[in-house]
Amino acid sequence: MENLLFVAQRLSAMVMGPFVLVHLGLILYAVRGGLTAGEILQRTQGNPYWLAFYTLFVVAAAVHAPIGVRNVLVEWTGLGRRAAGLVCTAFGVALLALGLRAVAAVGGWLS
Repeated sequence: MENLLFVAQRLSAMVMGPFVLVHLGLILYAVRGGLTAGEILQRTQGNPYWLAFYTLFVVAAAVHAPIGVRNVLVEWTGLGRRAAGLVCTAFGVALLALGLRAVAAVGGWLS
């Protein structure tokens, strides 16, 4: 199981790398361009490419982060691997749910 988690975290990091760069680039573009939140939402709402981009970003983060948190819990708290795995599975599910809800809201699918 440890090997599978190692591979999953490294693969999710490889996926997230370009997403982080694009996301930060967009933030810089928006800030320098003086765009308001409303203007940004107008440009993203209903766009299937942004929906796909941020959905994949959220999924990668929801895989990557809990694995790292699990390792920290095991090393720093003395929590067993199984208990840390359960805590971090719940954490990952929460990240996924909240992230997808944010994607849906920014995409204009939530009112």
